[in-house]
This record gives sequence, C-alpha cells and structure tokens, in this order.
Amino acid sequence: MFFMSDNYSWTEKYKPKSSDEIQGQDKAVEQLINFVKNYNPKFKKAGFLYGEPGSGKTCSVHTVAKEAGLELIEINASDVRNKDEIEQKIGAVMGQQSLFFSSKLILMDEVDGVSSTKDRGGLAALGKMIEKSKYPIILTANDPFDKKFADLRKKSVMIEFHGLMYTSIVKVLKKIADKENISYDDNALNSLARRNGGDLRGAINDFQTLSGITKKLDMGDLDDLGTRKHTESMHEALIKVLKTIKPEIALSAFDNVEENQDAIIMWLDENIPKEYEKPADIAGAYDALSMADIYRKRIKRWQHWRFMVYINDFITAGVALSKDEKYKKFVKYSPTTRILKMWQANMKFGKRKEIARKVAAYTHTSPKYALQNVLPYLKKIFEMNKNYGQMLGEVLELDNAEITWLSQKN
Repeated sequence: MFFMSDNYSWTEKYKPKSSDEIQGQDKAVEQLINFVKNYNPKFKKAGFLYGEPGSGKTCSVHTVAKEAGLELIEINASDVRNKDEIEQKIGAVMGQQSLFFSSKLILMDEVDGVSSTKDRGGLAALGKMIEKSKYPIILTANDPFDKKFADLRKKSVMIEFHGLMYTSIVKVLKKIADKENISYDDNALNSLARRNGGDLRGAINDFQTLSGITKKLDMGDLDDLGTRKHTESMHEALIKVLKTIKPEIALSAFDNVEENQDAIIMWLDENIPKEYEKPADIAGAYDALSMADIYRKRIKRWQHWRFMVYINDFITAGVALSKDEKYKKFVKYSPTTRILKMWQANMKFGKRKEIARKVAAYTHTSPKYALQNVLPYLKKIFEMNKNYGQMLGEVLELDNAEITWLSQKN
C-alpha cells in the first residue's frame, strides 16, 4: 500500500504560479493571454481550451487570470449538468458585482460532462449564456470535436493543449525532487514520465505516491506501481500527425491508440484530403502511406518483422513532414469509409460470383469463363423472358435473390 508524504498534494504545492512556469504549452498560453487581453464581446465570446488530461488547461487559466488582475469564477461541469443549473449558476455570476470591483473571467471546466440531450439541454443553455455574457468565458474539454460541441465551437476561439513531451514532464519532476530532497535514478524518472502519456498531473501524483515517504525513486518502485494504461482517441493521435511539422511529436502519435497499423493507415487515407489542401502536400502524404503499405506487404510475405519500425516512421513523421506548414483550420476527423465501400462492392458483386459458380458447376467450365462469357447472356434471357429464366433458375438451383438480380435491368 502507498501513502502520500503529507496531506498536501504535490500537484497543488507545485502548481505554476505564473504563465512562464507552464511547461511545454508556450503557443497555447500565448493564445489564451491574447484572447483574455483583447477580449471583445462583439466577436468570439469564449475561449475553448482542449487537449489531453494533465496538459495544463486549467492551471493556465488560473495563472492568466491572476496576471491579468481578473476575478476567476470557476464552475465544474459535474456540478451543473442541465439547463436550469447552468442558467442559475452562470446567470448569478454575470449579475453579481466583483468583490474587488475588477472584471471577471468565468471558467467552465470539463464541459465534456454537460448534457446535450433535449431533456437536459445543458450545452444549448451554455451557448445562450455565452452570447449574453459581458465577461470572457473559458471552456475546457478533452475532445471538443464531438458533434454536440458544434455550436460552442462557432462561438469560441479554439486553443489546443498538446499532450506534453516526456522530457517536459521530467523537468518538472526533477525540480520537485530537488525541493523534496528525493534521490532518484534517471532511468526510473524517465520511465515514470513516459508511462503517463503526456499527463503531467498523473506523473506528479505517481511520483509523490512512490517517493514521498521513502525519499527515493528507482526502477523497482515502478514495478510496484504497475503500468498506467493511457489510451488516446484516434482523433487525438491524428492531430499529432496532421497538425504538426515536428517529427518528434508525430513519431509517437499512435503509441497509445488501440488500433492496429492497418486500421491506422485507413484512418489516414480517409482524413489526409480533409486536412491537407496543397496538391504537393497531399501527394507527399500518400507517398508516405504507399511506402508504409509496401513494407506492410513485405512483412506478410517474408515475415521480416523488423520492417514494423519503418511502417511507423512513414505513417507518422512521413505524413507529418509532407507539408511545409500547418493548416490553421479545424477538421472533424472521421472513420474510414473504405470498409463500408468494400462491403457494398462485395454485396453488389457477390451475387454475380455465386451465380457464375453455379453455372460453371452445371456446364463444367471455370467460374471465370462463366462470369465473362455466360453470365451476360443469362442476364439478358432473364430480363427478356422471365418464364424461361425461371426454368433456368430451377435447373441451376438459383435462390430468389439471385433470380431477382438476374431479372433486374441495368
């Protein structure tokens, strides 16, 4: 059993006191500062911060509000899930004078938990309150591209917080170790940072759990903790590839996605044209996918599993670096439609193949010969003389669906 070293959480004790202390989110913090500093209620009335848990969304709002001299009013979505609760809570905040006669910044944290269904209407009410507010409102969510957030996205400046690189997490853990007089093995600290998958808060909590009392951290301690299974949505992973030109970000994009490489390739195939606009960028991305596919086939043919690393390089860094710059637009990535199209094609051509097989068995020819040289004439017979076609159907032992298909005119 593990115990914390004291009753004070290290995530609170060492939370950033200024925006300069926010790790690995320089661009996002700058965008947040600009939104708050230049807030104009005539334009976008909300800032929508999104990204993985522990990436710094909430603490960034706290530091920016403090530096701007704004009274921060924080509301957690778990406390206001429906229309009435949102209107009551935010309405009261909007109507009250600030305690120190300063302006306000309203933080609606974790809006993923707000209902969008008609009977609860929380998100619709939130959208209306944003329109009415004279104060800037900040929303946070893990995945803002759910269709239920479509209206809120239109009203908001979208600000992305990437999952932190493990090196950024290590820097924070080392600072805490120095202040808490904790001795540590570098490999153990790096491993702890990696296994948290970009979640700084989770890494700090694990660090306190493992070393808060013993004042040390080694690889054996990590064995006691076990592996934290951090999974990402495919949307989060695609953002790391399609929205970056940095190979170090792209290379690990699919490490925590519960999909195999074949499925990942189809996701990329579906969404590259939605993200990339320049012909050269699209061509380069598909060149990378084609190379990945070549290595995939070599693995299947020759069992050369060492080629797996090349596949990952092509579908991550290869696709990411096929563009010169990021596209500044928001794209809702969707699952591949190729499987559906293949199923539809199989349904369409499956009957032809089955009929050809039955014709081949009766006439002692090959299915290929029957498909090419007999089936076209057979179909004409069924279309022009249904009675004779019905007789042939009985001879060939065709079922009703096959007879119907032969009888339909193209």
